[in-house]
Amino acid sequence: MDVGLDKTFHDGSDELGGGLPPAQLLLPIVLFTQVWSPMTHSKDLFTPIQLGRYELPNRIVMAPLTRNRAGADDAPIAMHAEYYRQRASAGLIITEATQVAPLGQGYPHTPGIYSQAQVAAWSRVTESVHQQGGRIFLQLWHVGRVSHPSFHNGELPVAPSALRPAGEAMTYEGMQLFVTPRALELDEIPEIVEQFRQGAKNALAAGFDGVEVHGANGYLLDQFLRDGSNHRTDAYGGSVENRARLLREITQAVVEVWGSDRVGVRLSPSNTFNDMSDSDPKATFSYAVQALNEFNLAYVHLLEPSEADLRYGGTPIPTREFRPLYNGKLMTNWDYDQAKGNAAIAAGAADLVSYGKLFIANPDLPQRFKLNAPLNEPDPNTFYGGDERGYTDYPSLAMSQSA
Repeated sequence: MDVGLDKTFHDGSDELGGGLPPAQLLLPIVLFTQVWSPMTHSKDLFTPIQLGRYELPNRIVMAPLTRNRAGADDAPIAMHAEYYRQRASAGLIITEATQVAPLGQGYPHTPGIYSQAQVAAWSRVTESVHQQGGRIFLQLWHVGRVSHPSFHNGELPVAPSALRPAGEAMTYEGMQLFVTPRALELDEIPEIVEQFRQGAKNALAAGFDGVEVHGANGYLLDQFLRDGSNHRTDAYGGSVENRARLLREITQAVVEVWGSDRVGVRLSPSNTFNDMSDSDPKATFSYAVQALNEFNLAYVHLLEPSEADLRYGGTPIPTREFRPLYNGKLMTNWDYDQAKGNAAIAAGAADLVSYGKLFIANPDLPQRFKLNAPLNEPDPNTFYGGDERGYTDYPSLAMSQSA
């Protein structure tokens, strides 16, 4: 759960390629260190950018935001189409996290991308965004251990290892303690890869412009990456190369569906949310980020350290530290305003900035930034669940001025 496009429409092609051949997929990555020093560029949030095959008119991205408003069968409803339509002036929209399988769900009323009803419902969302000239990627998600049997007819959540996270699950019956998950058997892991592959295919059928693989925030791929949650002794545990194996296999599978230039990956190197830890997060995420170079992705999306991360013992690793390690586009997120976003881009620390709460309250955020106009304040009471209030009723600048 996270709180936090020019007029070329999705062309409907099913292009393959752009990734690693299977024999190369698991080769070790030779890490290198290089000191990053800021350089001032004449770029800001409104400098157009080529992101994969798309030219974006600005670098202001709507971050993925869980809002817990899916309808029956965990499918988007009419207000989802309106919500995303209102925000189509973003350089890119990344949808709320969307589970690739029923067992990937860990919160009430989150949407899926594994049924035809969900594909049809998401198609109405992508159509509404494209009618406004926008670009929209779907975020592919599996929560892993941070779920609860009440979502799955009593079935245990799955994880790399049978380690119960501290904390509580948000369920339809209220907050309940997390349970000890079931460790995935070795022969079950290919099924997880195929669920992401099928989710990617379904996103293509629904008319999205691309997808983002959710490898952050203490969810399944993050659980495999970190040695605090991954105690496996097989090919998916132990060394950082093994712990990153699932991330790389899933990225490869998704790239085979979409082509590398329409795929992003999200990571959270400093994250402690969902009881996450790692003995050496800088080494772990340096390896993971550098490994992603091999795919020539549209971007890698990194979360900055938050106050909560630091309060719970997280190691602060800002996005700029990965700039020397990653050859492609970097997107950054967390507590950015316009000035901070412009500064990050001008310094070369990031190429794009994603905004969460500011986009919740300001559907026309790029226009407000452009005009240095006042911003609406978000209402935290309506972030998770509910109806149109706090979802599609925030006024645009034009509406505010005419009131």
